[in-house]
Amino acid sequence: MNKKPTIDFITLGCSKNLVDSEKLMGLFEAHGYHVTHDSDNPKGEIVVINTCGFIEDAKQESIDTILEFAQGKTEGRVKRLYVMGCLSERYLADLEAEIPEVDGWYGKFNYRKILETLETLDHQENIDTTPRHLTTPRHYAYIKISEGCDRHCAYCAIPIITGRHQSRPMNEILDEVRYLVSQGTKEFQVIAQELTYYGVDIDGKQHIAELIEQMADIEGVEWIRLHYAYPSHFPWDLLRVMKERKNVCNYLDIALQHISDHMLSRMQRHVTRKETYELIQRMREEVPGIHIRTTLMVGFPGETDEDFQELLEFTRWARFERMGAFAYSEEDGTYSAEHYKDDVPAEVKQARLDRLMRLQQQISAELEASKIGQVMRVIIDRTEGDWYVGRSEFCSPEVDPEVLIPISEQLTIGAFYDLKVTDAEEFDLYATTRI
Repeated sequence: MNKKPTIDFITLGCSKNLVDSEKLMGLFEAHGYHVTHDSDNPKGEIVVINTCGFIEDAKQESIDTILEFAQGKTEGRVKRLYVMGCLSERYLADLEAEIPEVDGWYGKFNYRKILETLETLDHQENIDTTPRHLTTPRHYAYIKISEGCDRHCAYCAIPIITGRHQSRPMNEILDEVRYLVSQGTKEFQVIAQELTYYGVDIDGKQHIAELIEQMADIEGVEWIRLHYAYPSHFPWDLLRVMKERKNVCNYLDIALQHISDHMLSRMQRHVTRKETYELIQRMREEVPGIHIRTTLMVGFPGETDEDFQELLEFTRWARFERMGAFAYSEEDGTYSAEHYKDDVPAEVKQARLDRLMRLQQQISAELEASKIGQVMRVIIDRTEGDWYVGRSEFCSPEVDPEVLIPISEQLTIGAFYDLKVTDAEEFDLYATTRI
C-alpha cells in the first residue's frame, strides 16, 4: 500500500475558521492521511491554507501567506497547494487569475472537495459528524453552533462571505460535545457569528438558552463560555441559565461597537444608546460578577468628536472587564462602503483608538488589582519558562488575561485548581496553590 502524503494545514483568522480546519483535518485522518497544523517548519507534500477575509489587515496576511507557499511550490518545496476559507469565498475569480500556482481554490462551504480531488469519497459522509482533529490542548475546544449572519450591519462583510444564518441541529451539537468529553475535553467555547440568533432560522424562536442548558447537563462538561452575542433582542433567559448552571461561566462576549445614537443608527445596529445602557446594567444585576467582553469601533464615517466623547463616557461607566477596539476600515460591498464617505482622517482614527485603549488599560489594571487575595478556580493550559499558564472562568483562550503560577508548585496540564491571587498586572494575574 502506498503511503499517503502528509498535509500541512495553516489557519488564519478567527476560531470559527479553526473549527473548519479541524473538521477537514479529521476527515483527512479518517482517510489515512497524516496532518499537521501551523507547523513552524511545514514539510508536507500538500499545504492547505484556510484564509480570513474580514478586514484589510487579515486579507493582506492571507495573501502574503498564499504567496509565500506559492513560491515554495515554484521552488519544489511544496507539491500541491490548496486555499480555502473566507478570502477565497469572497475573491475567487481575482485570486485564481493572479496566483496560478495554487492547485485549487475553495470557499467557506465546499472545502471538503479538497479531499474529493484526492480520494473517491462517499458523498453521504457528513463532515459535521466526523471526529475533529483538535488543534487546541485536549482539555478545551471550540464548538461552532451556526454559520452566517442575518444582521447586516453597515460596515460588516460577514454576511457577504458567509450568507444567511444557518443553525446546526441541536442534537448534532450535543453529540459532538459528548464525543469530545469522552476524549478528555472539559471546557467548551461556544462560538458563532451571531450566538443569540441560534434557532431563529429553524422555527422563528431563539433557542440559545435551551441549547446551553442541555449542554451544561452533559456529565463531564466543566466550563461553557459564550462568544459573539448581539445586543438587539437579547435572549434574557440565557442569563438565567448562566446564573443557575455552575458550569456556564459568568462570561459573555458581546460586540457593542458604539454608544451614540448617531453612530448606532448609521452603523445599522438596530439598538439605541438607552437600550445598551439598560442591557449592561441588567446583565450585571442578574449575573453578579459577570465578566463582559466587547469590541468597540472608532472612526466610522461621520463620527464626530461628540460621538467619540460619548464612547469614552460609556467605557468609563461600563468598566468592561475585557474590551478590544479597532479603527474603521472600508470593506468592499458593504453598505457603508457604498453609501458613506470614509471621512474621518487616519490620524484622527488612530488618536481616538489610542485614547480609548489607554482608558481601557487603566480600567483593566484596576479591575485585575481588585482580585488580589481572591481564590479562583483555574485550569492549567501550558508551561512557559518558570511559570504554569492557566485561566479562570473569566478568561477565554488566546484573547484574555492569563493566570501565572510558579513552576515549582508542580501542577498538571488540563487540571483545575483553586488558587489564591497574589499579584496583578494590567492584563495578567499571579497566583499560588497556598491558600
